[in-house]
Amino acid sequence: MTIQFWEKSRKINATLTNLLFKPVHRQVLLGLSKLHVASQETSPGLLKKRLLPLLCLISFFLVLLLNSFAPAVAQLPPQPRQEIRGVWLSGNDFSVFRNRSQVQAAMSQLRQLNFNTVYPVVWNDGYTQYPSAIMQKMGIPFFFKGIDGQDVIADIITQARSQGLLAIPWFEFGFMVPLTSELASQHPDWLTQKGDGTQTSISAAGEVAWLNPFHPEVQNFIRELVMEVMTQYDADGIQFDDHLSLPVEFGYDKYTISLYTQETGNPPPPNPQAQAWIKWRADKITAFMVDLYQTLKARKPNAIFSVAPNYYNFAYKMQLQDWLNWVRLGIVDELVMQVYRNDLESFIAQITRPEILETQQIIPTGIGIMAGLRNRPVSIPQIQSQVEAVQQRGLGIGFFYYESLWDIAPEPAAQRQSAFAALFPNSALRDISQNTPRKPTFNTISLPLYPKPSLGQSVRGYFLEVVIANGQPKRILLDTGSAGLRVPKEFLGNSPIQRTGQNIKEVLSDGTILEGELVYTNVRFGLIPTAEPIPVQVVTNRQCTAQKPKCSANSGVPFSGIIGVNYFEKSLPYNPLRKLPGNLSNGFIVVGNGGSNNNGSLILGLTAENQAGFKMASWSQQPEINGVPGKRWDSRLSKVCLTLAGSSAKNLCNSRAIADTGTINGLTEFKSASTAGKLKPGVLGLANAVKVGINGIFDYSLTPGTRNGFNRWNLSISPQAELTIFVNPGIALFDKYDVLFDQVNGKQGFRSRP
Repeated sequence: MTIQFWEKSRKINATLTNLLFKPVHRQVLLGLSKLHVASQETSPGLLKKRLLPLLCLISFFLVLLLNSFAPAVAQLPPQPRQEIRGVWLSGNDFSVFRNRSQVQAAMSQLRQLNFNTVYPVVWNDGYTQYPSAIMQKMGIPFFFKGIDGQDVIADIITQARSQGLLAIPWFEFGFMVPLTSELASQHPDWLTQKGDGTQTSISAAGEVAWLNPFHPEVQNFIRELVMEVMTQYDADGIQFDDHLSLPVEFGYDKYTISLYTQETGNPPPPNPQAQAWIKWRADKITAFMVDLYQTLKARKPNAIFSVAPNYYNFAYKMQLQDWLNWVRLGIVDELVMQVYRNDLESFIAQITRPEILETQQIIPTGIGIMAGLRNRPVSIPQIQSQVEAVQQRGLGIGFFYYESLWDIAPEPAAQRQSAFAALFPNSALRDISQNTPRKPTFNTISLPLYPKPSLGQSVRGYFLEVVIANGQPKRILLDTGSAGLRVPKEFLGNSPIQRTGQNIKEVLSDGTILEGELVYTNVRFGLIPTAEPIPVQVVTNRQCTAQKPKCSANSGVPFSGIIGVNYFEKSLPYNPLRKLPGNLSNGFIVVGNGGSNNNGSLILGLTAENQAGFKMASWSQQPEINGVPGKRWDSRLSKVCLTLAGSSAKNLCNSRAIADTGTINGLTEFKSASTAGKLKPGVLGLANAVKVGINGIFDYSLTPGTRNGFNRWNLSISPQAELTIFVNPGIALFDKYDVLFDQVNGKQGFRSRP
């Protein structure tokens, strides 16, 4: 799944950050999970310590200034972001939280010290920490009752809320699971493996196996756990950390090899760090995160989708977590980056990385600070210096973990609590009512158009990768001449679908009648989800009209689906691009794969920059239709000049024309036979040269031939036709022109291509 961002250059930021915060010496820190021990490094000098806040402030404003020149990135209005003051309630804390009175005391103490968020673990070591009907159905036991038999998670959430704290359940193990667990034993096909066939890696939790993030049954299992937690507890959100990932060495199981081969045409490379192989797997995990985000927001729109990864370079290259992409896509509501190390200089170098500076401009952003481990306590001076460094940079904080705040520590509890009170002297309560769904941070994005579909059609076309109702990605025909998403039933996944019971029909230009129910569901284009469920026709029957018995329904070729992106809807379903988030919905550009361009693309979101060089023609606005959002436009261009050798059409400029990727061959339709002259309906020959254009806009000419999708041109005479002369150059037009569709201003643009 290839996707190109028109995004900021980070070179200046990275250089500046390196100059200001270059460590005395560097260590390679691998596997910075919550239980990894922080490394010991040399502490900075007194002078640097005093100058550091000023230098960082200068760095921050320079970054903002320099990045303001990135034209394709959305300039988001500044919004107040709530400060994170959180603590993880880990499995190590379970002995404390089994007791109701201790839970009550703990939440009260945290509130008094001006904390505002707790992250209780609900998924760990192959077991849920709450009574789960899903796990019970699988025969997996539940061990984590309170001392009175109570639901510990319910107790924590209730007590946290009584104190005004947010409670965000934490799915600590993500895709990680012990190889000896009941889950792994019951579903060996859910596990992935390394290239040498081994199924485990060494982590802070010991030797663990990994559920396959790309397997639909694994994805559904995690999705169901999330929905179960949200339904049972009406939680304030959910959190995943660095374990909703996959170590880069994994992905060589049979299922993933088959999927990669099917999508790319080649088996995975033996080198697990090959860039294309890393990107394919990372994009698959991102796609799952998009689906999880949509699922969560459908259940509770203001719920917080929180992530707690490692620093970006490590997370992406070693764990396939492209979390900066998640932030830019608008599918993360808060981020707490784990930085567990002892040396202050090294700590500051991590929290001032460009990706953190970028993220904190968008969402609440915090830094995970190690409060201590049972066998490696952390002193309060170290915690104080790290908290102060974080606060000076406008960042929030998450402490790992509760008991090490003051119960397992080198100093007395009272002394530690007093220190925390000094660090957080004022209250900073959070309110999820302000957490509304976000838009991407970019104004435009380019998605690939493929030359072949997932099913059926072998003739020429442009095919866009689409995911419907969390199903598998399918490459579907992009049709700029029709409106609405129409797909076979098997393209749908297992996400909730709103059925209307309304059976609709659509007649295609070749005479094919599509019949099926209109439903509403989530749709994703590449990695870009629609802002809400959209109407989709689920096609269950195809047949031909009596006038055109040789239509595609009788060809024996399976139906590959149609994405109609025209803005001239006559009824539902409407153009699905209308419901893309933010600026991405304002229009699009089709870049064909003809001429000097070997790869087609669909550019979503019009900007001043990507509209440069286009010559514009206007559409005529149409009345609104109930249920169709936005403006409707008759996309048949007016004042089109046509010359057709052998006919009486000699530079006739009263024609209408459409730019249509869904029509394979060119077509001229005359209402009157007299306009055709001596020409007969059917396929035109070499002597019947065609020239179509609008003065000053575009000038397209073609010598008819026999190649479908390239130079074949048909003539039709239809006395019942609405228009006197209608021209559809078909897909070959896009070999010579990039074509722009502006739904806001009702314009079509043409830019010639070498």
